[in-house]
Amino acid sequence: MGNWIINQGLTAFILVVWMGINIFLFVWFYFFYDLGDQFFYTRHLLGSALAWARAPAAVLNFNCMLILLPVCRNLLSLLRGSFMCCGRTMRKQLDKNLSFHKLVAYMIGLMTAVHMIAHLLNVEWYNNSRRGVYDGLSTALSNLEDAGNTTYLNPIRSTDVTPTYFVFTTIAGLTGVIITLALILIITSSMEVIRRSYFEVFWYTHHLFIIFFAGLVFHGAGRIVRSQQTTDPPHNFTFCKDRFEEWGRIPECPVPQFAGGFPQTWMWVIGPMILYVFERLLRFIRYTQKVTYRKIVIRPSKVLELQLVKSGFKMEVGQYVFLNCPAISQLEWHPFTMTSAPEEDFFSVHIRSAGDWTQKLINMCNGFKSQQIKFKGGMMGVDGPFGTASEDVFDYEVSMLVGAGIGVTPFASILKSIWYKFKDSNPKLRTRKIYFYWLCRETHAFEWFADLLQVLEREMEERGMGDFLTYKLYLTGWDQSHTAHVMVHFDADTDVVTGLKQKTHYGRPNWDKEFEQVRKENPTSVVGTFLCGPAALAKVLEKKCAKYSDVDPRKTKFYFNKENF
Repeated sequence: MGNWIINQGLTAFILVVWMGINIFLFVWFYFFYDLGDQFFYTRHLLGSALAWARAPAAVLNFNCMLILLPVCRNLLSLLRGSFMCCGRTMRKQLDKNLSFHKLVAYMIGLMTAVHMIAHLLNVEWYNNSRRGVYDGLSTALSNLEDAGNTTYLNPIRSTDVTPTYFVFTTIAGLTGVIITLALILIITSSMEVIRRSYFEVFWYTHHLFIIFFAGLVFHGAGRIVRSQQTTDPPHNFTFCKDRFEEWGRIPECPVPQFAGGFPQTWMWVIGPMILYVFERLLRFIRYTQKVTYRKIVIRPSKVLELQLVKSGFKMEVGQYVFLNCPAISQLEWHPFTMTSAPEEDFFSVHIRSAGDWTQKLINMCNGFKSQQIKFKGGMMGVDGPFGTASEDVFDYEVSMLVGAGIGVTPFASILKSIWYKFKDSNPKLRTRKIYFYWLCRETHAFEWFADLLQVLEREMEERGMGDFLTYKLYLTGWDQSHTAHVMVHFDADTDVVTGLKQKTHYGRPNWDKEFEQVRKENPTSVVGTFLCGPAALAKVLEKKCAKYSDVDPRKTKFYFNKENF
């Protein structure tokens, strides 16, 4: 439990606070509408469905206020920079922005379902009351009207109106239908299988959030839910509810007056909406800035390396950028971790073919590679850089870097930066030991990264710091011909796959063994464990960090960090 608190305590506290606010809002507004005197007559028409419709609406307001904040990338980068003076645990929460975004979205989906079902029942009961299906009081309340038709209770003003017609012809009903359809499309297209296989579908449908928020702002303007207003003389519902035939005829029971509540949703969401507008304006300004191409390399493993130059561009290790290629799509932006070091005068990305957009970009670059003069100018938009967990790697004495496949990219930046710091004898380098693990399915994937490891290997040996970097490469997929080739060259001084002195391992790491070794070699250190890879591996490493951390503050502790896009 102590180890879990070290790694997950603050995250759990934030989630408890968020859930507590949701529960408080739901319970408070449920009883407000279920017990409030001003809603006595409204409850008589609608029953408990009134409270079941309004309580989720309050929770929706709160979560719709939050949903945009985790995707304001520039705001998060600003906050991450502001927290540099604070603990790493606080900064680590910002790296879970997308997880929180999804959690808030699930709450919005759940509360929308409850809100919608309750209001559909409300419309049916309003209609039945208008048609005189229920008791005399319900009929009397539904027949209330005045010269301006403004102080009524039942929004269905005629027996000729059907529930379907009412839903599609009122502001609240029509915007509710639009909001619900937009939300269904957004949530369904965000499923993992669709996002991975049909990213374009996910990208375009996600921009229905504009319609969602526009409908949300106007949704409450219909003022469907109405409450009793104070009159002079006052209308005492306790005394008058059984004397509805005498309303307006005796001074004790004047005709009750009703009015819809003032729309409040816009007050909840206007702040985040303004922040997001500024976020998009800043992205657009960055998009218009000129990007030039320093170098284009197509690797055998279907990996494209782009070296780019942009005026005023400053980065830190492990950061990422969003790229847009107007020749492929004007609207699509895709995140890529930078593989260059801050000390270099350019920034680079390595892009693996993993979908239509990336394959089209690789094909385009392959076609223009021999004609780079035509490839320059306005072809690529760059937004960023944005901060990630890997920025904190130099805050730890010891770091474990775990990359899977193309997930090695943030660690390329880190290792390059280390090489520059050693080259310049940077006294600010706090890190004294790095363990690097790279898991790949095919041998070609090692090719573009092996050169950097060879340089680092040689540099560390020359400086007598061969123990500074411990790296292990794991090949998780191979065929019979490769096995035969390895057996023939088994006694070679360098690895047949990478050319490195460290031989490639076959299969997957024994993480218990690896963590035990790191703990044994660093008995009093704080170890930062960084992963850029699949969720399944993240769960394994997170459990190992908790398992091998010691509650004693004088002994080894493991802090888990994961890249999130």
